[in-house]
Amino acid sequence: MSLTHIQLLSLPVTDQDRARDFYVDTLGFDLVNDDATMPGQRWVQVRPSGGQTSITLVTWFDTMSAGSAKGLVIESDDLDGDVQTLVARGVIIEGGIQQAPWGRFVTFDDPDGNGIVLQSTAGR
Repeated sequence: MSLTHIQLLSLPVTDQDRARDFYVDTLGFDLVNDDATMPGQRWVQVRPSGGQTSITLVTWFDTMSAGSAKGLVIESDDLDGDVQTLVARGVIIEGGIQQAPWGRFVTFDDPDGNGIVLQSTAGR
């Protein structure tokens, strides 16, 4: 097998504009594509700056209810600074920064309730 990386992850949302604004304006992701040329399927694709994996913010999968995704893990090179920025941008982070044997992390939700883990892996 010659698998190399995860290219794309579909994330269920209710409002693509609101989700796009959260991922781009609040989390600082790049907007890769926002295309409505496919009937009934607007393609909104975002990714962390310089990242290899993208997220498409989808509304058209009946089997994927908005807010049902948990454990989307995003790595940070400056967890303390990123947490301060997110809180200043209105993100609610309950419990503050947590310590684990493998590193430090916080958890929060996107506007639809999809669960996000922002982490800094020890020894990275």
